[in-house]
Amino acid sequence: MPSGQAGPSGQVALSGQAGPSGQVAPSGQAGLSGQPEAVLRRLEYAVRNKLDGLLLGNYLGLVPGPGSEPGESRQYYPGDDVRRMDWPVTARTMTPHVRQTVADRELETWLVVDLSPSLDFGTVNMEKRELAFAAATAITHLTAKAGNRIGAVITTGEQTYRIPAVAGANHARYLMRKLASTPRAAEGRRGDLARALEQVRRPPRRRGMVVVISDFLGDQDWERPLRGLGDRHELLGIEVIDPHELQLPAAGLVTFVDPESGEQLEVQTSDPQLRQRYASAAVEQREQIASMLRRAGADQLRLRTDSDWLSDIVKFVVTRRRGVAVRPPSRAGMIGVH
Repeated sequence: MPSGQAGPSGQVALSGQAGPSGQVAPSGQAGLSGQPEAVLRRLEYAVRNKLDGLLLGNYLGLVPGPGSEPGESRQYYPGDDVRRMDWPVTARTMTPHVRQTVADRELETWLVVDLSPSLDFGTVNMEKRELAFAAATAITHLTAKAGNRIGAVITTGEQTYRIPAVAGANHARYLMRKLASTPRAAEGRRGDLARALEQVRRPPRRRGMVVVISDFLGDQDWERPLRGLGDRHELLGIEVIDPHELQLPAAGLVTFVDPESGEQLEVQTSDPQLRQRYASAAVEQREQIASMLRRAGADQLRLRTDSDWLSDIVKFVVTRRRGVAVRPPSRAGMIGVH
């Protein structure tokens, strides 16, 4: 049976590929299927070929944001963070000034990877779970250099795995192997992204970057811990989606199953009005997720199972670096691209 994820206003987001008879076709396995070691080697090769040489340059950052080391003061520009106002200099000069910050050279990055049952779904090139692993590999390659430390908290709904932040290529490969070999949770187990975020938030850690990789479906209680992390860390939310979560196919009578609760619902997908209501609810749901990420102070990168995820990451990084280049100096980012 096709499975689904309950969305806003009672609609169900598709979590399986329905064929003409309403049966489930196997999800696309052309992308990252295979044994973990073989998958990891293919991914490393693809990431190195695409990212090395293209993203080399100054230590300006993967995402624009303030550094953590204090620097010189300069005149305030509209849009500067008022929390960085340099009041003594402002009082002496009678002109608003802000304190510049310098990007750290050795940084700590935490990956929060959601592998709950709603990620075990894909209808095009790969499952969302595989896409999450690919995104984690790319972020690790971009950040785990020059003594930077990288750690991870992996949640499946059943278990939460914590990998300490350590520097070095061997540790980065161990982290990727652990992520690739994480067992799937049984259906009917709801994800717990909020708990995983709390494990990064407490105890307080050294200032750095937190990358959250999830479809952000299910319970929406993750915003508060994410906002708490935003007070101390640079945030990036990577949202993984499948096109059939945005639009229903006209596949006749289909039984949908929420993989995180086991709830079932029969839907007549041939009804054009129902498909339109579903599409509208899906857009509203995604807009709500984007709004929650913005309120938490996180940049958002959306990856789809039907697109070139590596090119999407490159475009995101290049766009952010160009954005940093045209901003005042104090907006230099924390996480370096080497």
